[in-house]
Amino acid sequence: MAKLDEFIAEFASFVWGLPLLILLTGGGLYLLIYSKFLPYRYLRHSIEVLRGKYDNPDDPGEINHFKALSTALASTIGMGNIAGVAVAIAIGGPGAMFWLWVSAVIGMATKFFTNTLAVMYRGRDTKGELQGGPMYFITEGLGKKWWAMAAFFSLAGLIGALPVFNVNQLTQAINYILLSPNGVEVNFTSNLIVGIILAGITAIVIFGGLQRISNTVSRLVPAMVALYFLSVLIILVVNYDMVPHYFAMIFTDAFAAKNYSGEPFLGGVLGGIIILGIRRGAFSNEAGIGTAPMAHGAAKTTEPVREGLVAMLGPAIDTLVVCSLTGMAILVTGVWQTTDVNGVSLTAAAFNASMPVYGNYLLLLCIAIFSISSLFSYSYYGTKCLSFLIGAEKKHYYNYFYVLSILVGATTSLSMMINLIDGFFALMAIPTMTATLIMAPRVLKEAKKYFAKLKI
Repeated sequence: MAKLDEFIAEFASFVWGLPLLILLTGGGLYLLIYSKFLPYRYLRHSIEVLRGKYDNPDDPGEINHFKALSTALASTIGMGNIAGVAVAIAIGGPGAMFWLWVSAVIGMATKFFTNTLAVMYRGRDTKGELQGGPMYFITEGLGKKWWAMAAFFSLAGLIGALPVFNVNQLTQAINYILLSPNGVEVNFTSNLIVGIILAGITAIVIFGGLQRISNTVSRLVPAMVALYFLSVLIILVVNYDMVPHYFAMIFTDAFAAKNYSGEPFLGGVLGGIIILGIRRGAFSNEAGIGTAPMAHGAAKTTEPVREGLVAMLGPAIDTLVVCSLTGMAILVTGVWQTTDVNGVSLTAAAFNASMPVYGNYLLLLCIAIFSISSLFSYSYYGTKCLSFLIGAEKKHYYNYFYVLSILVGATTSLSMMINLIDGFFALMAIPTMTATLIMAPRVLKEAKKYFAKLKI
């Protein structure tokens, strides 16, 4: 297992090299400048679309704009926001937060383009049902000769969509917060029992298909964000005197990288902290990875630009709001310097420091909702990838593989799970960003036409 762990870590480091950094971050920056910051100029309109002002039940698609965003957010607002941010700060210090923010600002433009394409170039599966996602906008937008690239995305997506990291961290949270303090011995057996329970809950929802998934998460997502927001607000109020100091330190340490303890990149620690922030940002908001277009591609709309505008709200909510809350809670309590725990345990230490007795249990409730909602959404992405590869009639087989992987995630190490998903996310980003950059002029043309028609 140690050798496998090392191999997966090397694989993740290799694929997250300079070429991918240029493609994902440089590509996103290019889209932002190329569009002349267009997505940001229509934030108000995107909120109106999200609220249902332009909904038409007769439009093609399966779910409305709000449910599409909820399904996408249920996968992105997950353990990446709680455990992923904790990992970033444990390795990179306060400065890692700045590069997370950079990835979100750039990611908003990326999400606008990728999700507009997801509706512009929807395809039909072998059952004749309308589908969206990178594999479809590659083949429908660029032609069948690009099928190999679409298949590459789908193959990587079969592993990238697995819930192993979320399950790993939820299991760790249950062990750290619930079992160990109450004298329950934590071992392989206890982890396996947690995994079996999670597998059972997940199976009930995911075998009901997209409608059941979207109905469930559209109720869970707003509640979980509100609960988490209030919890962290209490921590920031308790430690109000430290907030200005650490907020300023996020900016100064982003370039000094004095607290960075990871591997250097491009010959220095600054390069290391940048790649750390971008990796954790990509894991958090998934901009450019290609998962969200699979959810937004199912939206009921005839206007691709509308869905692009709704989708771009994802990184703002996910990274600029939720990740920032986690980061500030860990920093102001000082636990990032006073404990050697990592991942979700570090966030739990922050909650416990400011709200003894109740804090940990409040976080456990948030984590449970975050993780379980993510478990539901990721299964949908995996079934879409398998459907594209071998036919919609056989896509349900993925769910059996998915449920079994929950047991693996519950019983293996954090480093193995986070590196595995990181690595396959990187592979998914290659076809997604390549196709998006090629078709960016088409998106801009569609956007200009849309806004001219609306006269806004």
